[in-house]
Amino acid sequence: MDSLQLLWQTTGIAAMSWGQLAMIGVGFLLLYLAIAKKFEPLLLVPIGFGAVLANIPLAGFTEPGGLLYYIYAAGIDTGVFPLLIFMGVGALTDFGPLIANPKMLLLGGAAQMGIFVTLFGAIALNVIPGLDFSLADASAIAIIGGADGPTAIFLASRLAPDLLGAIAVAAYSYMALVPIIQPPIMRLLTTEQERQVKMEQLRPVSRREKLMFPLAVLLLTLLLLPSATPLVGMFCLGNLMRESGVVERLTKTTQNDLINTVTIFLGLAVGSKLSAEHFLSYETLGILALGAIAFAIGTASGVLMAKLMAKFSHSPINPLIGAAGVSAVPMAARVVNKVGQQANPQNYLLMHAMGPNVAGVLGSAVAAGILLALVG
Repeated sequence: MDSLQLLWQTTGIAAMSWGQLAMIGVGFLLLYLAIAKKFEPLLLVPIGFGAVLANIPLAGFTEPGGLLYYIYAAGIDTGVFPLLIFMGVGALTDFGPLIANPKMLLLGGAAQMGIFVTLFGAIALNVIPGLDFSLADASAIAIIGGADGPTAIFLASRLAPDLLGAIAVAAYSYMALVPIIQPPIMRLLTTEQERQVKMEQLRPVSRREKLMFPLAVLLLTLLLLPSATPLVGMFCLGNLMRESGVVERLTKTTQNDLINTVTIFLGLAVGSKLSAEHFLSYETLGILALGAIAFAIGTASGVLMAKLMAKFSHSPINPLIGAAGVSAVPMAARVVNKVGQQANPQNYLLMHAMGPNVAGVLGSAVAAGILLALVG
């Protein structure tokens, strides 16, 4: 009998808590959303599977000596994975639409308003019993409003590592839900006539301009906000490799093999933080609610700024493109194009929307640098 009892105690069924069972269910839900609904599958598949592994009792995946423990320590604790992701995104990004219309930087900046509004909202939530967000916690939560997963992970790993799992899941969930969340906000803040506005074709951008732009961005960041240079610097490195045309092998590796490999390990590392003891709390619900508010405010701020710019611009501006100021590249730009074509089938806003979309990537990195400088 003693032997049978000892054998029973070594099984996962006997050792599993209700919390672990619930989080394994969350992991399977993420896998379902990624595979069946195709919501951000590149990240949600490894995050969901990592969540399942992290909550298997007695397996020791997240303890010293476990695989997920070392993946997290090597890539997230050090900040390496988000930086490598940024380099890959830079290698995939065309700055041409932004260079052709530099005013779009204003839209990328305006869309970051959700970050700073949510910063104060997180502090205000401390009046609710059970919630106790520090200024560092609030800063890490607020960055969700930028809809930039790598930036959210980078900042959370620096300021609020205990909240990393909830912040990462919220950030990537809202990125995946861009086609659902943004259109109602865009329609609410614009008229049918505004959505039908056709914009002028962008001017051609020379190779020299594309080469100089990442170097100029890096120099300005270095001089004005050094704390943002890890993210901006890796982004500019990837883009410079793309535009130089002399390191094609490195560019292709960065665009494909490197970013794909890092994405797998990044997802597993984030999933390792979705253990029951870290995730099942009032704080998680607060983070998910604040993330949604931040993203909605960011979308609205971009649209309202575009409406304001349209009043003073000599050339027509469709205010829908302001919604692309969040950092979800290129999904937000595609959503803008789709909503524009629903109002006017002859309206093609994709390239115009890519300008604020790329500006949003830089804007979220700069916002993270500001928060890191002030709070870190």
